[in-house]
Amino acid sequence: MPIIEIDSLNHPGVEIFCSLTEAQLRNRLEPAKGIFIAESPKVIRVALNAGYEPLAFLCERKHIDGDAADIISAYVDRVSVYTGERDVLTQLTGYVLTRGVLCAFRRPAPRRIDEICQDARRIVVIKGVVDTTNIGAIFRSAAALGMDAVLLTTDSCDPLNRRAIRVSMGSVFLIPWTWTDPSLDDIRRLGFRTAAMALTDDSVPLDAPQLKREPRLAIVLGTEGDGLPHDTIAGADYVVRIPMSHGVDSLNVAAASAVAFWELQRKA
Repeated sequence: MPIIEIDSLNHPGVEIFCSLTEAQLRNRLEPAKGIFIAESPKVIRVALNAGYEPLAFLCERKHIDGDAADIISAYVDRVSVYTGERDVLTQLTGYVLTRGVLCAFRRPAPRRIDEICQDARRIVVIKGVVDTTNIGAIFRSAAALGMDAVLLTTDSCDPLNRRAIRVSMGSVFLIPWTWTDPSLDDIRRLGFRTAAMALTDDSVPLDAPQLKREPRLAIVLGTEGDGLPHDTIAGADYVVRIPMSHGVDSLNVAAASAVAFWELQRKA
């Protein structure tokens, strides 16, 4: 199909890029119809290479023959490609396309927890983390630093939020993840010991030898403000702290996750 020039905010087909909220894109009532938006050629390539299904592209004209040329040429005969002047696209989306290209993808079906954890040795459990930047940063660190899967409670931020995807640089497409609200006992039944990241009087330091000896370990992270619930901390096999200096009591959850993943990754 040809590249479609748009000069109006009401052009048929572009509503997924402008009028739908993140909640509407996600479509909880009909997950099979859910959509997410990825931004920038680099991130879009990661999603495509990971097997995600594109539905439409919105691209500044200069990028069609520029840094998105390989993507557009590969998919122009299969999905709609919309283009126009930069000011029109900015009015359409409500923000400047800093990387010039958006792609709407079909949201994949949720995966089963037993499926993504079957061969995992190190997993991450995210409980109630709601900031898009933190979610994106946690996923980027998890993918880069040896984690095998991520489980998110349903009160956490959506990893397929546009900003979370951008912050993760597409890492949300590289590591298996799913929504779940497991108890620590559920995680143990999958064969994991649990390590709750928290500050308590009986916590063990992150470099404690027994942590590294665990064949299967679940690293549990809590909310930005309050951290983990007391019952989660009390029920964990380990409560783990990152040693601090200069009177600093804790790190941002995204920074803490990177430190923990590096230290606790399963070494060959």
